[in-house]
Amino acid sequence: MTPAPHEISPGLVIQGFTPPLALKDFKLIAFDMDSTLINIECVDEIAAAAGRKDEVAAITEAAMRGEIADYKASLRQRVALLKDVSVQHMEDVYARRLQLNPGAETLVAACKAAGMKLLLVSGGFSFFTDRIRDRLGVDFTRSNVLGVEDGKLTGAMVDQPWGDICDGAEKRRMLLETCESLGISPRQAIAMGDGANDLPMMGEAGLSVAYHAKPKVREAAMVAIDSGGLDRLLEVVR
Repeated sequence: MTPAPHEISPGLVIQGFTPPLALKDFKLIAFDMDSTLINIECVDEIAAAAGRKDEVAAITEAAMRGEIADYKASLRQRVALLKDVSVQHMEDVYARRLQLNPGAETLVAACKAAGMKLLLVSGGFSFFTDRIRDRLGVDFTRSNVLGVEDGKLTGAMVDQPWGDICDGAEKRRMLLETCESLGISPRQAIAMGDGANDLPMMGEAGLSVAYHAKPKVREAAMVAIDSGGLDRLLEVVR
């Protein structure tokens, strides 16, 4: 019988296993970016420059809660509302609004010390994932590429060899592809996220972690961090 969910300490809930697990038994950790590894939803902050933050944020919230069936359509709708926002504004978002969530650097350092590889897979944008990759020394990334002309956003995304939008299905595929390239089982991976589009990759991983997540994600995850930082994972995986 699968153990029922229970709070092992305030704001830290587990289900389906008995802690502690050994960090050395895992070979890969996959992070969602927006509202998981970092403190903001980048698309919402970019939209602020166009005076459309409330409109875009409402769509983002519905998508993350799993209330919008077609994630790709919802993202195209939001990106279209970003047309003509300057790249300089995105630089300002990165410099002034974006922060790593508490415990991010501690968790990343512990994973690296255990010999794990890092994957950053995001429904957000390469403008930000590339910077976070370089900042934290992430090994693999996948995200969406915004179209830019004359220093302004075109309101569309650029096709990549794998497609134009990194949605839940693409996150899952990238997790599996990365595991295959490393010669490991998905059961040797940890996947962390907060929104409905993270559920497909979380469902493949040996350990799924919800970070300050939407209810649907929290209910599905093996670990739910409801208070404190990302490094609270180290209370159950040591």
